[in-house]
Amino acid sequence: MRKPFSYGRNQPFRVAPDPFARTIRGPFAPGPGRLGRVTVRWVAMFWAGLRLAVTLLTAIPLPGGKADGPPSRQAAGAAMTWAPVVGLLLGAAAALVLYVFQRCWHAGPLLGATLAVIVLAALTRGLHLDGLADLADGLGSRRPPDQALDIMRRSDIGPFGVAALVLTLLLQVTALTQADALGRGVTSVIAAAITGRLALTLACRHGVPAARGEGLGALVAGTVHPAIPAVLAVAALVGAAAFSLIFVLAVTAGLAASLAVTWLAVRRLGGITGDVLGALAEIATAVCLLVLALS
Repeated sequence: MRKPFSYGRNQPFRVAPDPFARTIRGPFAPGPGRLGRVTVRWVAMFWAGLRLAVTLLTAIPLPGGKADGPPSRQAAGAAMTWAPVVGLLLGAAAALVLYVFQRCWHAGPLLGATLAVIVLAALTRGLHLDGLADLADGLGSRRPPDQALDIMRRSDIGPFGVAALVLTLLLQVTALTQADALGRGVTSVIAAAITGRLALTLACRHGVPAARGEGLGALVAGTVHPAIPAVLAVAALVGAAAFSLIFVLAVTAGLAASLAVTWLAVRRLGGITGDVLGALAEIATAVCLLVLALS
């Protein structure tokens, strides 16, 4: 049985050979032409990227056999490209819970918002929250990069991590409660979940290094072409503009906060890690909800 991936105490990754370069046989195999082989290879890569994105970023089980081995950097880059789509799935699940408990069962906005945030945490196995706590402990220690990374590897959570968890979750719940009271709770939780996962795509662009030579950060750092998060960000802003200006401001603020945290991580730690990515998702989500709570 394959062990679940952990943002904090992760095992070293070995970069595997590109699994998509193998010949595909069967009734749908490409012809002898180079274009057919390239097309099928890219389709297979993006499909595997979506599966890997769901595997890494959620606790949703997917049908299929065991993986042949550790993922390649090509597959990791495709997975980070699919991250906003995974955010859409997570946001839709949380929005459904919020809608049912608030609109159908009249549970009140506070209870509905709390349950929606719990759904987001449960579907991600709490990995993003674990990354947020570890990053807060590492940065709060004010130690040199190597010592801060060692602190982030530990299994315990220090006072900085506890404070970051409590304050971030409190902000998410109260902001979503207020957004729901303003009549935009369902769309707000979806927009926030997408923004939080788009922050991951943005952090994995070329030019952002990994802080360590192992782990999730080493696997995904620098795997996404800068044009991809730029196009996805524009698409997210266009979609937000279809609702109202406040959604555009919220998505922009969430992505800006993630850029600031990424810059801080590179400056203090030397690059990104899996913990940094988890923290980016939670911080971008919280900031997006905060703006959407404003009237």
